[in-house]
Amino acid sequence: MNESIYAQGKMFELVHLKQPDGRVFEVARRAPGVRVIIANQQKRQVLLTKEFRRELNGYDYRLPGGKVFDSLAEFEQFRGTDRDILEPASAKAQAEAAEEAGMMIDGVTLFKKSTLGATVEWDLYVFEATSWRKHQDGQTLEEGEQVDDVSWYDFDKVEKMILAGDMQEERIALILLQWLHSR
Repeated sequence: MNESIYAQGKMFELVHLKQPDGRVFEVARRAPGVRVIIANQQKRQVLLTKEFRRELNGYDYRLPGGKVFDSLAEFEQFRGTDRDILEPASAKAQAEAAEEAGMMIDGVTLFKKSTLGATVEWDLYVFEATSWRKHQDGQTLEEGEQVDDVSWYDFDKVEKMILAGDMQEERIALILLQWLHSR
């Protein structure tokens, strides 16, 4: 398959994929993201943030997370290596947990990789924290981030929130629902 980039921004690129029969498919590609499930198994609670999202013009309940790479250029440079994507993804999951939720994550395991459809390439790596503790400095949000609440929610309450549509990031909501049912 022959690939050519015909438009590129900081985070997305538009790609033409020429098929052997001459047809051209158009794909939008974005560097991968991460989310991290932080749970207290004994209390059957999971940590969620309440974050203002510009695209919703409102607040959403979310798992802490963000981009694995800060730009497409950084992602492209990484793709040119033979390193495993899980190395920078797990490090970023831990960093995002500290930044957005004020939690120090000592270890993570991959719960699931979510691959978005055929016309948009955007993988999300969802990790589960294996051990965690509160960060002494609390949240350290990036400029422009607005995370107004970080709270523990009972597993049953989280399931109800997901089913009621209170979590707008639907593919992560589905993965969190799968995680809850695996417990």
